[in-house]
Amino acid sequence: MSTVRKSVDELCVDTIRTLAIDAVQKADSGHPGLPLGAAPMAYLLWQRHLRHDPSDPKWPDRDRFVLSAGHGCMLLYCLLHLTGYDLTMEDLKSFRQWGSKTPGHPEWLLTPGVEATTGPLGQGTANAIGMAAAERALAARFNRPGHEIVNHRTWALVSDGDLMEGISGEASSLAGHWKLGKLTFLYDSNQVTLDGPASMAFTEDVGKRYEAYGWQVLKVEDGNTDLDAIDEALDAAEREASRPTLIIVRTTLGYGSPHKAGTSEAHGSPLGKEEVVLTKKALGWEWEEPFYVPPESREHFREAVPRGRHWRSEWERRFAGYEKEFPDLAAEWRRRLAGEPPAGWDEGLPVFKTGEKEATRTAAGKVENAIALKMPELLGGDADLGVSTNTPLKDMGSFGGGAGAGGRNFHFGVREHAMAGIANGMAYHGGLRAFVATFFCFSDYMRPSVRLASLNELPVIFVWTHDSIGLGEDGPTHQPVEHLMSLRAMPGMTLIRPGDANEAREAWRAAIGHREGPVGLVLCRQKLPVLDREKLASAAGLAKGAYVLAEGSKTPPRLILLASGSEVALALQAREKLEAEGVATRVVSMPCWELFERQTAGYRDEVLPPSVPARLAIEAGATLGWKRWVGDRGDSVGLDRYGASAPGEIVMKELGFSVENVVKRAKALL
Repeated sequence: MSTVRKSVDELCVDTIRTLAIDAVQKADSGHPGLPLGAAPMAYLLWQRHLRHDPSDPKWPDRDRFVLSAGHGCMLLYCLLHLTGYDLTMEDLKSFRQWGSKTPGHPEWLLTPGVEATTGPLGQGTANAIGMAAAERALAARFNRPGHEIVNHRTWALVSDGDLMEGISGEASSLAGHWKLGKLTFLYDSNQVTLDGPASMAFTEDVGKRYEAYGWQVLKVEDGNTDLDAIDEALDAAEREASRPTLIIVRTTLGYGSPHKAGTSEAHGSPLGKEEVVLTKKALGWEWEEPFYVPPESREHFREAVPRGRHWRSEWERRFAGYEKEFPDLAAEWRRRLAGEPPAGWDEGLPVFKTGEKEATRTAAGKVENAIALKMPELLGGDADLGVSTNTPLKDMGSFGGGAGAGGRNFHFGVREHAMAGIANGMAYHGGLRAFVATFFCFSDYMRPSVRLASLNELPVIFVWTHDSIGLGEDGPTHQPVEHLMSLRAMPGMTLIRPGDANEAREAWRAAIGHREGPVGLVLCRQKLPVLDREKLASAAGLAKGAYVLAEGSKTPPRLILLASGSEVALALQAREKLEAEGVATRVVSMPCWELFERQTAGYRDEVLPPSVPARLAIEAGATLGWKRWVGDRGDSVGLDRYGASAPGEIVMKELGFSVENVVKRAKALL
């Protein structure tokens, strides 16, 4: 390796490399290999191609950069610091420490300039595709001839591990199908993983796979030192308008390390103090002081600040002209970026009549469509199940390339994991409100993305239908059992299981109103009676998570029945029988634990008086967790086994969801 300094570009690349290995070494924890190998491509992207403003990390028309290979986060932190974001040298020195802005993997809510929380491999690929899709959708909505206020690109740095994960294949297939020409993946192809050579498990021709997906595929054979070749590939990616681009950049993991370069030892552990010294020497680094940034390098990096301000001010000038000519669209733009729904969005929503029967999936679909008419930012799709989930937006077009850019229905195909990751990307991007739908049992396929939506407070709406054994003949493979409880265990997730059509309306109202995290709407396949709200409490009580639906004949009652979803009607039937036998029985509809937890202790005690220990929960799912609400003297009619294939009403009855069994279990508590 040459020790001759050829240019300021090479100096800047080595500044990134040395800062990264110093930070990892100081923390005695982290991944030095990727920053050493990927620094050249990342530097050139940020210095010559990425349109961003370090003084305003949330400038709406900035390019997005996603480090999908989040384990190499020190590469990103160095770029953010060096180009002038609010990330200090002390922050770099606090890498992976308590309370720092430089955690072990990038976190969107924590660090300015981080566009997505990454680290679980593959997630960033789907997030980036969601961002590119969001850019296209917003451009179709807002741009007008001579007034282009949405025109930016999405870039992602991906690794061997990212492209092994199934989500990246699912999402990349969609990106090619949608012809997302403003999307580029830089593939850090170093052919090393944590356990050793990638060839132990990964020998496919990635380029041919991406060509089959419909991507432009470019190759840079020497990503360690050939800056001109990397720059030319980035230029070619920007020129391609009709296809996303994959740039395969051959690099050496841990480049510069005399003893660890190209081996798995450089992946996930500090190089070691002696190896850091030797690596700097091999790179021709002239300074022994750790965390040193040469003035020439810092000055060159900081050119990003005035350059970014210029881009932003030019955009603001264009937007001012746009606002004069299209004031209504400009007002909508501002409102959507603020995350505020339009005025009157929930007026005139469907009201369902007593005496009718309607599945909550069909009722929710009608409500969703009514909201979409007033809320143009609401868009989404399903995993090839629209006829069953009832979520397609009527007469609102299909998203795609060309004339489909403004379509609001996304056809994700049978790709649940990518669907959720793409929806997260739309939420990261801003300006849209995304929903995605599938059967509740298949939420398992989406779980890593749902978890990241919860971790990052992303307001994605997950619509999950076919919510229990009540779906019937499809059998236990499609009948969710443990899913309600497993998602209730996820911090930040709000899960709503409405009990009738009017509660389904209120569930959508609550979902749109909740912007601090994801909401899951859990809906049934089978038809349920529309409850008589003249005799029972208003469905608006759903907003508090749980409410007294039917009071007992005496106050306080002797017994409380708690239920969610389709079991609410069963609880009401059981109450009639118990009351007829002289047992004063209250029914509490409990569609959302999380909303109930957010109420005051006083309200919770009103609904579930501590003086009434006889409580029976009724829910067609795992009983784990219900003791929190029924107490030690209560009980649960639930399902701690898998279901069966038969007509839904028979399955429900055989597995204990009958009036007779509920009454029997209730009496046992007395």
